[in-house]
Amino acid sequence: MSEARASAEELVAVARVIKPRGLRGEVVAALLTDFPERFEGLDELIAVTPVGERRTLTLEDSWLHSGRIVLKFAGYDTPEAARELVGYELAVPEADAIELEADEFYEWQLVGCRVVTIEGRELGHVREVLHTGAAPVLIIAEAQSGREHLLPLAESICVEIDVAAKLIRVDPPEGLIEL
Repeated sequence: MSEARASAEELVAVARVIKPRGLRGEVVAALLTDFPERFEGLDELIAVTPVGERRTLTLEDSWLHSGRIVLKFAGYDTPEAARELVGYELAVPEADAIELEADEFYEWQLVGCRVVTIEGRELGHVREVLHTGAAPVLIIAEAQSGREHLLPLAESICVEIDVAAKLIRVDPPEGLIEL
């Protein structure tokens, strides 16, 4: 994949490098995907630096270890060289994301969705999906006021999610969203 193509594409993060490992330049990464088997068929990953620069890395080897992924990239053959990758997010082009069932979605697909109550009241757009330890929470920003609403991402509240239409219909319990 060319650097120009990598810089123009939307990406899906699949791992974040935590630390170097071993003597051959491997790195340990936290999984950011529900599909760790996806690494088996990959030849390249796009590394995104903490300042947002992108670089294509050639993957030589990968294996799961203790709930994390160990990765070996071409050109990173010492622990010192691998240390450069700490903090990088590793991604694939959005077009290469694993296809989900019709009623499933990736959390990143929710960002930017309009949020409307079942009565038709516009609440705003999803700014972020927050993980609090329990269920994920949608941070919804009102366009006019900039005010934010926090709404649990629960089937009983988010009654319809249409990522193609960028729309989420909600039925929040009384008092959850003040007027």
